[in-house]
Amino acid sequence: MLTSFPQTPTGKQKALFLDRDGVINVNHGYVFEKGNFEFIDGIFELCRKARDNGYRIIIVTNQSGIARGYYSEQDFKLLTRWVEHQFWQKGIKILQTFHCPHHPDYSSPCCCRKPKVGMLTKASRRFGIDRKQSILIGDSLSDMQCAQAAGIGTRIYLNPSLPVHKGRLVAPGVHPYYQAKDLASARNLI
Repeated sequence: MLTSFPQTPTGKQKALFLDRDGVINVNHGYVFEKGNFEFIDGIFELCRKARDNGYRIIIVTNQSGIARGYYSEQDFKLLTRWVEHQFWQKGIKILQTFHCPHHPDYSSPCCCRKPKVGMLTKASRRFGIDRKQSILIGDSLSDMQCAQAAGIGTRIYLNPSLPVHKGRLVAPGVHPYYQAKDLASARNLI
């Protein structure tokens, strides 16, 4: 297990950015209690490989359930601590979890809700991350759009079926990305 992380040629570190719902856990819709949190098979193995290859692990997640009033910021923080502890028990350190509590229909405009790049920018500045050497794994086209706009070098779209968007193979303006049908396939791309 790596205890120090190598720097890229730019003098920065590389990161594995993970969306939460649909990548780390089964997306049951507005998950905010550990009793409803179901880890997706392969997430710990994927993170171990990323860690062993020198990637810092950062979670970036839209949590509009907060703006909608389905759960509180405190509920989210409690679940996040529990999730990060589950990773820690498996020997994996989550550097930090960044979240966007906003939704345009329920709160004021923001710069953090994916596909906007606010969370990735904040994480990159805080931890000295080389985005071109980093990876983002997400399960939505807004994740891919965010990663592209932020200059993330490798984008992995976790989707068991073809990425059809309004009859197109990819969304307009989204440059090619890798597609993985499951986390085991995604692990092979790291």
